[in-house]
Amino acid sequence: MGNKHTVHAATASPPLNVPTFSSMKDASDSSKADQNSPSGLLATTSVGRNPGTVEELSRQCKELFPTNFEGCRIIFNKGLSNHFQISHTLNMSNITPAGYRFGVTYVGTNMVGPGEAYPVLLGDIDPSGNLNANMIHQFHPRVKSKLVAQFQDNKCAAAQLTTDYKADTYTASCTLVNVDIINKSGIGVGHLLKNLTPKLDLGGELTAHFGPHVPNGAVAALSLVGRYTIPENDSVISAVVQPTAANIFYYKKIKENFQAGVELNTNLAAGESVASFGYQIDIPSADLAFRGSLDTNWQVGAVLEKKLLPLPLTLTLSGAIDHGSKHPSYKFGCGLVIG
Repeated sequence: MGNKHTVHAATASPPLNVPTFSSMKDASDSSKADQNSPSGLLATTSVGRNPGTVEELSRQCKELFPTNFEGCRIIFNKGLSNHFQISHTLNMSNITPAGYRFGVTYVGTNMVGPGEAYPVLLGDIDPSGNLNANMIHQFHPRVKSKLVAQFQDNKCAAAQLTTDYKADTYTASCTLVNVDIINKSGIGVGHLLKNLTPKLDLGGELTAHFGPHVPNGAVAALSLVGRYTIPENDSVISAVVQPTAANIFYYKKIKENFQAGVELNTNLAAGESVASFGYQIDIPSADLAFRGSLDTNWQVGAVLEKKLLPLPLTLTLSGAIDHGSKHPSYKFGCGLVIG
């Protein structure tokens, strides 16, 4: 999918009323709360609805898989007002980049819906001056743009601009990644997703790479995307089909606090396929959430999040094991979010 080129910002956990870096995608595609959340999409399936963006097709399934980390992580969030929040993040790890990062979030005053306001400005920086910056703004009820940039060693290492146009029954998106006008290089991605029936959304994705090092100066690839929603069964099937690869996702809401998903990635050129199973269990009475995963390469992962109420603390425990290699590797992490 085109979002494989996405430039990611650093993550931090927010207070209840202010979005942070981990909510960058949610803020940029906030309509998923109404249409593409596990309960929202299944409940609002109808003719003539907006299907959301292509980036949201497999989000329900992917969000069930744990994001594992190694070492120790401490995050301190402080809300300065209804519009400003700062965060301090300290990572201690032998695998991921360790060190300190300072983050700032600003949420504007242009309210476009419940809990949705623009512009949204996100940024974090480390002591070396490496900066992640994100700007999200809704210029029109149907037009929303997101700019993501990363600066390293006083240079722009990566940049991505995405604009979505949401009509009544379709969404058209355009993404430009690392476009260099002088050297005539970069990546362009075009998306179109159309609601055809109460249960079926279909569309396509066109990705173009251009530059002096690309054969013939440019190369393009077309993908077909789709989603089939089964509201009576609380499940969603989505797929991305390319000439040499295919990704298929299945999401199922088994019970109110139990969700599961399966992801199948097939590479026809390499003759390889990997299937992954993920699930999420929520225990509201214990303020606890658990995510786990297992794939056909025998990689196992799990993340447990526990709110330590009435204190403003969240404890996170992470573990991952690779049983598929000759020398099994282990990765364990412990995190604490304050605020």
